[in-house]
Amino acid sequence: MITMKIRPLSDQEVQQLRAETGGTAKRIHFNNAGASLPPDIVVDTVINYLNEEAIYGGYETEYKYRELLDDTYTQIARLINADTDEIAIVENASAAWGMAFNGIDFKKGDVVITSEMEYVTNLIGFLNAQKTYGIEFKVISNDEHGNFSLAALKNAISPQTKLIAITHISSTAGAMVPIIEIGKIARKHNILYLVDACQSAGQVPVDVKEIDCDMLSVTGRKYLRAPRGTGFLYVRKEVQDKLKLIFMDGFSAPWVSQTDYKVRNDARRFELYEKNRALTLGLSKAVGYALNIGIERIWQRIRHLAGLMRRQLEDIEGITVHDSGDQQCGIVTFSVNGMDSVLVKSELAANQINVSVGKAISTLIYMNKNQLSSIVRASVHYYNTEEEIKAMCNTLITIIKSYRP
Repeated sequence: MITMKIRPLSDQEVQQLRAETGGTAKRIHFNNAGASLPPDIVVDTVINYLNEEAIYGGYETEYKYRELLDDTYTQIARLINADTDEIAIVENASAAWGMAFNGIDFKKGDVVITSEMEYVTNLIGFLNAQKTYGIEFKVISNDEHGNFSLAALKNAISPQTKLIAITHISSTAGAMVPIIEIGKIARKHNILYLVDACQSAGQVPVDVKEIDCDMLSVTGRKYLRAPRGTGFLYVRKEVQDKLKLIFMDGFSAPWVSQTDYKVRNDARRFELYEKNRALTLGLSKAVGYALNIGIERIWQRIRHLAGLMRRQLEDIEGITVHDSGDQQCGIVTFSVNGMDSVLVKSELAANQINVSVGKAISTLIYMNKNQLSSIVRASVHYYNTEEEIKAMCNTLITIIKSYRP
């Protein structure tokens, strides 16, 4: 087997990518897990489309750009190695995940298996299904090294297991869950498999055929660098007819009589007609931008920068880095001894450095287990630099000294 060597992003390429991202000249942005800075071309695409709508009309502008709008599905399919008829464009990952999860025909006694890294929206979904249908959900805890236990997953499976629902990358931790290995287990037992790839797409290679998932939810605003209010849902062709539709209109069910209707024969049945076409084009442009760079190259640089950040933070007295596990991503979480995370974020912001605060509610099971009420989350992207990491660490040293008694 021949392994292709990945060509790293050169300093010249990084500087060009930064030049194409106006925000990088204003601030150091380490909140990419919240919302990345979009490339200028994405911003221009959205603004220009809105201007045309204002001048020529919404329906008329949509008709003019109909082929480019339709190409969004092709771009997304390329990104995750799916077929275009397996993609639905929605407003965000929560909507995508909710349509997939709530479309499952749950019965009393059904079991859902998840991990301790699950996002709050998904946890609420499990609790609601528990109250509504009488399902049970089991949590697979990480081992002492911070790794998801595949052995525990295998032992948890029973004839009542209806779904395995896994968040690939947590909101408030740097660890990654082995979704490919989980997919093999799900397929072996013929169990539905739902993956939350909210933090994954645009950061790491995502191949739905390799993952072997039935459903996958994604947002646009994070590592894809698309506008807020964009996202998509992947549903395997063979599973589409097994999911109930939560909402329908004349787009999702294009054939209707006074006594019956028929839904579309593709994943667009999970969409509604009215959506923001300008944002859809922005999403398409962002996906194309990432594909043009190369997801493997993006992932290589993110790992390098995140590793560098963790090492530098660990060398600072008074800082605890919380990330564990064998597989780690571009999200770096830490706390400053004796300082509230909100205060750390505020002090960094005063120095034009963006980070975010991960609250316990975001990943409640993981945070409670580790007795964390909040953490500082610094998330890198390929357009960040080693100099920016050093600048943040130096600023943190100054902040710690200024608050030290």
